[in-house]
Amino acid sequence: MSEFEKKILEFKEKIKVAKNLSELTKINSEIFGKNGIINLEFKKLGSLSPDERKNFAANINSSKKELSEFFSKKSTEVLDKEIIEKVNKEKIDITLPEKDFKIGKVHPVSQVIDEISCIFSEIGFSVEEGPDVENEYNNFTALNTPENHPAKDMHDTFYLDEDMKTLLRTHTSPVQVRTMLKGSPPFKIIAPGRTYRSDSDQTHTPMFHQLEGLHIDKDINMGHLKGCLNYFIKEFFEVEKIKMRFRPSHFPFTEPSAEVDIGYRIENNKIIIGEGDKWLEILGCGMVHPNVLKNCKVDPNKFQGFAFGIGIDRLAMLKYGINDLRSFFECDYRWLNHYGFDPLDVPTNYRGLSR
Repeated sequence: MSEFEKKILEFKEKIKVAKNLSELTKINSEIFGKNGIINLEFKKLGSLSPDERKNFAANINSSKKELSEFFSKKSTEVLDKEIIEKVNKEKIDITLPEKDFKIGKVHPVSQVIDEISCIFSEIGFSVEEGPDVENEYNNFTALNTPENHPAKDMHDTFYLDEDMKTLLRTHTSPVQVRTMLKGSPPFKIIAPGRTYRSDSDQTHTPMFHQLEGLHIDKDINMGHLKGCLNYFIKEFFEVEKIKMRFRPSHFPFTEPSAEVDIGYRIENNKIIIGEGDKWLEILGCGMVHPNVLKNCKVDPNKFQGFAFGIGIDRLAMLKYGINDLRSFFECDYRWLNHYGFDPLDVPTNYRGLSR
């Protein structure tokens, strides 16, 4: 028996008595590694004659195959054994109570946006969106805002460059501008989204949510506007009757312009929307100014329409009895758990909006 054959038998015995994968890894390196017995034996081929090499190499390959199969079989046995031991040590006590987990809630603002979108979709409005970062033209000039208007001042608007040409939009009206510029009338859209103004107190935050509506077509008048808003307010507050009045106002982008008040009463220290002897301002609206239509490539001699703007956060506060607007953005789980909504409870006019 050659010295090589003796070593093969020794390594077989080592493999046989190995108790874990760590020992097998070490043995594998001694056999098949760079300096293992197989490689060292192959290096001897250079000193042999051509006839001797053939038999010598065949003998090495045969031994290599035999060791490899023996090693593989032993590795499988050891691995299975270690897995069984590990499973036995890590038994799970199924009698233990399950871990507590918290279910997320839909934020009141998100819920109100869904509710409003649902209501307006029932009467043919589609939802449009636009970027938060706007240019000065879409935010002010296209909307007939004069150069000296206070809204353009730096203490009211967040400008992003020294030339005051790029800014965070102060309302979602630029979405109306973008929609009219890229399409052709008629238009019937709502545009909910985030808006930004330099203001902060109990009822104002630098970032807030607004929804604006636009309906442009032939022969649209204030009667259509009143009917649309009357339907929306009754559906949103889920009341059968609503007292509503239009007060003359001024907005650069509408003429005539109005602010809408709704009736309410105080009952058990709560605001009850519907009827009552008190009035609450809820939104601004009016007929779209001809200059706005011209700036948006719409012929004011053929088309006219109305627009309105609603503070989403304010509506959420009124409907769900939230006193401080700043709490909307504090990320307090307790607050959200109290005022939030079930993620699966999607608002519809058929099931009730605020279930």
